[in-house]
Amino acid sequence: MKEFEILFVDDDRTILSLVEEYLTAFDYRINAVDNGLKALELIKEKEFDVVFTDFKMPDIDGLELLSVIKEYRPATEVIMVTGHGTMESAIQAMKFGSYDYIQKPFKLDVLRILIDKIIEAKKLKQENIVLKSRLKERHRYDELVGISLKLRGIYEQIDRMSQSSPNVLIQGESGTGKALTAHVIHRRSHRNDRPFKSVNCKSFAKGIAEDQLQAHAISLFESAGGGTVFFDEIAEISPGIQTQISRAFKAYSLNRAAADGNPGTGARILAATNRNLENAARKDIFDVEFFNCINDVKIEIPPLKDRKEDICLLINHFLNKFSLKNDSKVLNVSPSALDVLLRYDWPGNVIQLENVIERAFALRVDLTIELDDLPSEIKTFGEITKIS
Repeated sequence: MKEFEILFVDDDRTILSLVEEYLTAFDYRINAVDNGLKALELIKEKEFDVVFTDFKMPDIDGLELLSVIKEYRPATEVIMVTGHGTMESAIQAMKFGSYDYIQKPFKLDVLRILIDKIIEAKKLKQENIVLKSRLKERHRYDELVGISLKLRGIYEQIDRMSQSSPNVLIQGESGTGKALTAHVIHRRSHRNDRPFKSVNCKSFAKGIAEDQLQAHAISLFESAGGGTVFFDEIAEISPGIQTQISRAFKAYSLNRAAADGNPGTGARILAATNRNLENAARKDIFDVEFFNCINDVKIEIPPLKDRKEDICLLINHFLNKFSLKNDSKVLNVSPSALDVLLRYDWPGNVIQLENVIERAFALRVDLTIELDDLPSEIKTFGEITKIS
């Protein structure tokens, strides 16, 4: 507020006095002058965020002042004020680039509404400038988006194992992007030209006799053709079936190595879970043999609440994604909405944030996502935080 500079130009000193007293009481920085020539001198010296100018003045009228401001200070917003309001003059002022148009006599709180609207728009513009500058950094790795230290550490992990292709255990809360990480690991490996087989762990053994499980698992690894087999939410498989898969993988790897003369040509396993498998294996809730098989390398995906510096990048990523998908444009998030999104705890993590942005498109939000466009549980979080 204190950095926001306002200039009010009017040849009526009574109006100037009232405006200056009113805006100063609300901590606005206000310069008030009674003619256009004085206004031009001030505009040459410094840049104002907003200029209110009378339409009719004896030396330079408001339209002339507006045209000069737009030529030399294009970022300055100009609002025309007149006691001689006609539709013609309003249209003319808008054509010259006036931000808005108000008619005397006006209520003083109208000035505050206009000023606050311009302040919010400028803050939003600045947020977008900061966001774009961040995008110049290494803000993503394949389809993974983020510049936080934890995300960059994961990028480095994936780089380091791109040629060796170990089995990888990916742990993290639901919605953090474990499956996406698995796809990225596969695409960044030397196996990227081979199949990526994703396994629904909840239905893996349905309809298969116990004595056929190992053969079924071996067939799965063979179908990957030296690529990747991804077990999503691996803890959903019972310990007995885990043992069968582990033994099947060892038998498959030995057979493949014997056939090819190279132990590294077989398929590799990627597994994801939202549980701590190390603790589960220690308590015999998860098969220790299978845990050791899939845990050559472990990647921990942090929850979104622990990488809030990535939220702006993710928002921009999802805005672009759904703009292309829906052939429509939602370009921005308002400062008030962004403030709540940055403070929210995100129990559903990145998937929840993506759903919030997709919801805005479904509601046909026009250009900017406002606070009222957010789901009720997120708006309520913002209101409770402000009250407390």
